[in-house]
Amino acid sequence: MVVLHVKRGDESQFLLQAPGSTELEELTAQVARIYNGRLKVHRLCSEMEELAEHGVFLPPNMQGLTDEQIEELKLKDEWGEKCVPSGGSVFTKDDIGRRNGQAPNEKMKQVLKKTVEEAKAIVSKKQVEAGVFVTMEMVKDALDQLRGAVMIVYPMGLPPYDPIRMEFENKEDLSGTQAALEVIQESEAQLWWAAKELRRTKKLSDYVGKNEKTKIIVKIQRRGQGAPAREPVISSEEHKQLMLFYHRRQEELKKLEENDDDSCLNSPWADNTALKRHFHGVKDIKWRPR
Repeated sequence: MVVLHVKRGDESQFLLQAPGSTELEELTAQVARIYNGRLKVHRLCSEMEELAEHGVFLPPNMQGLTDEQIEELKLKDEWGEKCVPSGGSVFTKDDIGRRNGQAPNEKMKQVLKKTVEEAKAIVSKKQVEAGVFVTMEMVKDALDQLRGAVMIVYPMGLPPYDPIRMEFENKEDLSGTQAALEVIQESEAQLWWAAKELRRTKKLSDYVGKNEKTKIIVKIQRRGQGAPAREPVISSEEHKQLMLFYHRRQEELKKLEENDDDSCLNSPWADNTALKRHFHGVKDIKWRPR
């Protein structure tokens, strides 16, 4: 199996295994699905952390309004009254004004937070360092864990406009957000390796050969963005170690230069012909004109 270290720009994303005979059409779609799935997990984790702290989403027409404005406009959060967390709620005001402040109690809050941490660990970039291969099944498992935790804490469900529910139903609207720039549609995805585009019409083995023990770094790009930057010859960690070595070497040479003082060679005790002159009786002879 060929090992693919998938990157987006210079950032590691995940490891993936694929036979050399894999069609690149299929492989590119698989990489894009896992990449987008990981992004979905992270978006859900971010929103669920807010859910644990401040309760469900307010209706769009109530978001950002003060209590006085809501009262003046006679607006009512009907879904907020239906979607009550198990075990009752604890009021924690959302300063941003996106959520209704009816947060779950401490026990239910820990259920959400613990599940979020477990889901993050499944799709973490640290899996690359650990040598763990990420599959679409692992991403789906993380999503199922998050969905299960929400059902435990909110058995009545969430409002239809809550971003968590919209993510689970694949109805999320990311237009105008930073998240929209990160997502790469399967039809627009491109894989690059060694400054070459891995064309979908070919097989992986057409580029990496028939050696199934090959490990390559591939970069996922959106179609039309051009070739990504090439990988550096040495990693950032190796560069740091190299600079540290040269710095230490420079300090050592500086100390040697300071200790390389040969003025002592002019001292009488350093004269290797002094004994010879002493026995010849020519010690301290001074020459001067009469």
